[in-house]
Amino acid sequence: MSKFNVLITEDHALIRFGLKTAMEAMEQVAEIFEAGDSQTAIEIVKNQQVDAVIMDLGLPGMNGIEATEAIKQINPNIKILILTSHKTKEEVIKSIKAGASAYCSKEINPCDIALILRSVLQGAIWFDPSVSQYILDIIKNDKEKINNNSNSDYNLTKRELQVLALIKEGLNNTDIAKKLHLSVNTVKAHVSSIMQKLEVDDRTQAAIKAISNNII
Repeated sequence: MSKFNVLITEDHALIRFGLKTAMEAMEQVAEIFEAGDSQTAIEIVKNQQVDAVIMDLGLPGMNGIEATEAIKQINPNIKILILTSHKTKEEVIKSIKAGASAYCSKEINPCDIALILRSVLQGAIWFDPSVSQYILDIIKNDKEKINNNSNSDYNLTKRELQVLALIKEGLNNTDIAKKLHLSVNTVKAHVSSIMQKLEVDDRTQAAIKAISNNII
């Protein structure tokens, strides 16, 4: 895996320091940026090459969900890991819809965050077990909206359905490539096509739509 740049967005300096220390221990990390508020984070994303953001929700001024949405509009390819003590259903769902690829409790070990971040950057999705019920609720609500066309395969090819099934299992592009004996670039092309056909913005939404609409 090539090196990547990380932006830590957290208003508490001590927590930022701990996260930075954990990130510095990752040999894949090239550069670490820091922001104590959303606006600073947005400016960094506009002016620097940022591959991933560790985002607190309880930020002063613009909150982390709003900042996540703004950052994804600037660069849809940036991966955002929510790190927060907030675990309400509303916040989890809003974070997912805003474009977060991972949702972690601040009780987690910083070293584990490094591992989760590496996985997310490879294309996986990750949610703290304490909020898993909320993900199921999203699926349940979506199922209630299923219409007569819900079982359509959305014109997905056989290979795309295979890739989508593995996305649903949480596999990243590298693991999918190994399992299907494809190149990573080919998998990326399939993932891009799947998201376009399903009319979703990221892998998380693709996985949820696949489950809720009985595509797989």
